[in-house]
Amino acid sequence: MMPSTIQDWLRIIYVVFSFFAALCLGAIKSVLVGPIAALLLILGNVGVILGLLPSHIYWTFYTLIKTQKFDAYLKVALVFALPALFAIWVGLSIAGSVLVGLGYGFFTPWVSSFEAFRHDHDSAYLMFFHCIVDGTWGTIKGSCTVVRDFADVCVHSYPVYLKELRESPYTNEYKPLRLIHVPGCIIVGIMGLIVEIPLFTAIAIVKSPYLLFKGWQRLVHDLISREGPFLETACIPIAGLTILMWPIIVIGSIIMAIFSSFFIGLYGAVIVYQERSFQRGLAYVIAMVAEFDEYTNDWLYLREGSILPKPRYRKKLSASLDPSVGVHHSSEGPRIGSVIREAPPILMASLSSRRSVRETIHEVKMVQVWGNMMRSCEMRGRELLDAKVITITDLSDWLKAKNGKEAGIIGVGVPCYTIFHNILYSIKAGSEGLLILDDIEITHLNRPEDKMMEWFFQPLMVLKEQIKCMEENEVRFMEKIILFGTNPQRIQAWDNGSVVPQNAVRVAQLEGIARRMVGMARRISMFPTYRRRYSHIVKSLIAGKESCAPKEGSFRSNKEGSFRSNKEGSIKSMSTKSSTSIEIV
Repeated sequence: MMPSTIQDWLRIIYVVFSFFAALCLGAIKSVLVGPIAALLLILGNVGVILGLLPSHIYWTFYTLIKTQKFDAYLKVALVFALPALFAIWVGLSIAGSVLVGLGYGFFTPWVSSFEAFRHDHDSAYLMFFHCIVDGTWGTIKGSCTVVRDFADVCVHSYPVYLKELRESPYTNEYKPLRLIHVPGCIIVGIMGLIVEIPLFTAIAIVKSPYLLFKGWQRLVHDLISREGPFLETACIPIAGLTILMWPIIVIGSIIMAIFSSFFIGLYGAVIVYQERSFQRGLAYVIAMVAEFDEYTNDWLYLREGSILPKPRYRKKLSASLDPSVGVHHSSEGPRIGSVIREAPPILMASLSSRRSVRETIHEVKMVQVWGNMMRSCEMRGRELLDAKVITITDLSDWLKAKNGKEAGIIGVGVPCYTIFHNILYSIKAGSEGLLILDDIEITHLNRPEDKMMEWFFQPLMVLKEQIKCMEENEVRFMEKIILFGTNPQRIQAWDNGSVVPQNAVRVAQLEGIARRMVGMARRISMFPTYRRRYSHIVKSLIAGKESCAPKEGSFRSNKEGSFRSNKEGSIKSMSTKSSTSIEIV
């Protein structure tokens, strides 16, 4: 449709000028700022890798000696193999840091120039000013943030994972890995690399022309008909950049498919260990090719399923993380135990449906969930501080990484306590999903399409059904064991009006639910950006308490009165439940 008025022509000229201005200014910023940001990121990550290498070697050897997951013969074999594994780690991590640094330093200033046109500004002058300024100092600060997050993973997350490996008890489900199992794991892992890498590469390359031209067709059609990302004028420049960069996106999808195939192939060795079957490991190798073919067909809107064979490689579809909780057979999806054990996600570009940018705002984004969780933690932490359930010393110990048993109260207990109260709030409000701050409701329909959300949303819904059946006294008892874990002195010191249930089976069920929630909170604490964000919350709590001027009522939701803690930190009565026993899910 041709423009009919002078205003339409002026709008077209403005959009074209904005696009080329952002394109040129972004390229200039990439040349000037990109090398500095890339150098900071590369040098910072390499310094963390080499500086912590002795500590990583010590922690790993110590864990290898203490863990019950391996028998003595396998431990000896791994001791001799660890130097080679650490050499591979150093090589791959340095190479990855270089690639990430170059990509981040080059693309971030460029994209920031286009993003400047998406913000609401009072005048065109401010818009072009932000087009010049955005992505300069922010890119340099962002590179330092990436180094900080990478250091948190190496300093905190990796030791936590090793601690779990050391303390994981002997179970009948997963017996210690013996040296005799290793040859089968190695053979399947090697076969996985031999099969997955070439076939994944072939499938990605064969379907890449379709992804390229279908993507261009969709974007050009949206441009002509003013649909999707071209519906709002402010989004047209960055949508135009997508058209130009689409071949790079397609190439990146191929590279990510090849990169993912390496880990998916090696995961066959884990399948052999988990299933104690060499045949099921081979079935996994074959099935993953069909899974990838089916995955790409879904993203590209091709035929459903795959013509390739997909043998079953699991003896059972789902398993409970905790024997005391039981097994839940749900039609809505697998639980966290089975989901986490599946292969890593395969990354491919998607041809999403044509929708307005304003329509997508109604979907809950992962950044909303992440920020909402941090605000909730600050709100609950402030309440616990005011009730003297936790102290400034607890907060300081967590920041200084001192007194690990007490620091776990802040690092794991408070987030877990927050999640528990969010579930209670959702139950009280009658929500079908999870109701968080700002009246945001997360359901199966609007939840973020994020792998982390897939891991945790369904298990939280299972926990919600279990918590629905709890009585008020059981809820208060759960508060204590969730917040303080295995610290009996702190549990006894907090008088929130709870009484230990007389039924020993019931106590075991409640403790099993608490262990699952603590496990979720501990896994969330291992994510890269978590510690940096959470440390800001802890520092804010310390500063607010030391200034003796806490802002009462801030960060509080007006609809959470039924679950507000009293002076001793206990919650008020929730809606009466007729059931007196917990449903084993």
